[in-house]
Parts: sequence; structure tokens; C-alpha cells
Amino acid sequence: MLRSDGMTNICLMGLGRTGTEIARVILEQHDMKLVAAVCSDFSSKYGKDVGEILGIPETGARVYTVSQLEEVILEHDPDIIVDFSNARATMKNVRLISEMGIGLVVGTTGFTDHDIMRLQLLASKNGSGILYAPNITLGVNVMMLLSNIAARILADYDFQINEAHHRHKKDSPSGTALKIAAEVEKGLESSGVPLIHEIPIHATRAGGIVGQHELLIVGDNDKICISHESFSRKAFATGALRGIRFLKGKSGFFEMRDVLELDKVLLSYFEKRKTAAVN
Repeated sequence: MLRSDGMTNICLMGLGRTGTEIARVILEQHDMKLVAAVCSDFSSKYGKDVGEILGIPETGARVYTVSQLEEVILEHDPDIIVDFSNARATMKNVRLISEMGIGLVVGTTGFTDHDIMRLQLLASKNGSGILYAPNITLGVNVMMLLSNIAARILADYDFQINEAHHRHKKDSPSGTALKIAAEVEKGLESSGVPLIHEIPIHATRAGGIVGQHELLIVGDNDKICISHESFSRKAFATGALRGIRFLKGKSGFFEMRDVLELDKVLLSYFEKRKTAAVN
């Protein structure tokens, strides 16, 4: 149900490096209100105002523990929960969130195919909105679109992915790298080229690298490189804002390709290319 004042009440799950940046950006929006944040049960952030954690004046948004999630929902009535915790915590709490009709933007990674299927089933069963967006930055989604197009046009080239993240990232390869590989595979299939082997992915975990993804497309006589790099975690926050505004008032299971209408862009591109070839 949309609010009469047009505001979207947000609860943020996960107050790590990315979560705190998202909190900061949400607080700057005129059409969103951060009503609460949720941390792990033993976090030192419990009970604090989000402003204290960000080093700004009090915001009125208090930090609760994940065990208090149902209490948070009943007391603060969030429209959307933005989840940047971890895959295990997400799967533990998604049923409650979905059954209570709260929209969920999932920006974390490390989900299995079974996990994703469960998210889809819950959205369908409960009529709730779930945006599964482990690849939430806008630029990397454009990279995926370009990867699909390149694979369709250069189907006889070799493809390889290199990705790098900070040393604390647990999943390897990244969910985004796997999605890029999937887009390449879709492009090859559309060209009628059988996939002989999986697209090789090389992962690096070092230092404080925010996120780098590179697709190498190599032929006998030349090479193309499509790459994306996040300079700061504000790139994730910008994508989260786009996802929140998209999901508001919607039901069903979505991905960032739906938010950015990438399938429509892809279809339009190849329809125009086909028309040009006929003429």
C-alpha cells in the first residue's frame, strides 16, 4: 500500500562498510525515510542511533538485532527492507519478511541456485516484492548487456573473466562474475553456438579492492576488453536507491535487468540490427 505522503519507509539489514554507505545515502533522499537498522545479535552497534555510527547528528533510526526483526516490522512499518547482511541471514529471515508483505531488496551475494528458487517461490506465494540484486551497481549491469551483445556478434572468439575484490569477500568467484558468464552463454546460445566448456573465471581477493570485473574477448587477430570498476561503495548505494524506487508497490521476483529494462534494450538493439541488414 502506497503512503499518502509519497515517502518510502526503509529498514536496513547489515551495517558493514556497504550498509553504512547505503544508510548515509538514504538519509539524503527526500522521498525515503530510514526508520530502523538491523545488525547481528552480538554487534556492538546494537541500541545506537544510526547517526552515531555514521558520525552525524541523531537520525531517529535505532539499530536493533536481527532477533528483533519481527518487532521492528510491527513497530516501524517499513515498506522495504534493504538487505546487505549475508546470504545465510537473508535466507533465515526472508520468509518472515515476505509473509508480512514487506518489499525486499537483496544486495548481498553467495546464494545457491536453491536459495534463488526459494526467493522466487516466496515472492509468488505471498505476493510480495523481492529484488534479487547481488550485482546492484548500475555500471556493471550495462557491462552484462554489452557482454551478451559481444557474445552474439563474436561467437567464434574466446571468452574469459577476471574479477577482483577485497580480502574479506567470502564468495569466490563473485556472483557478478557468474552473472557475466551467464550473459556470455546466453549470447552464444542466441547465435547457435554450442557451449563446449564453462567460461573461465579468475578471482583475486586482496587488500581493499572494492570491485573489479573484466571480460576478455580474444580472437586470432585482435582482442576486446569490457571492464567495470567500482571506485567507492557509493556505487552500490546508487544502485540500491534505483532498486528501492523500482520495487515500491510491486509484487513478484525481479533482478536488476528488470530495474534497468535491459531485456527491452537488448531486443530493441537486435531488432534494429536485423532491420538494417534486411534493408
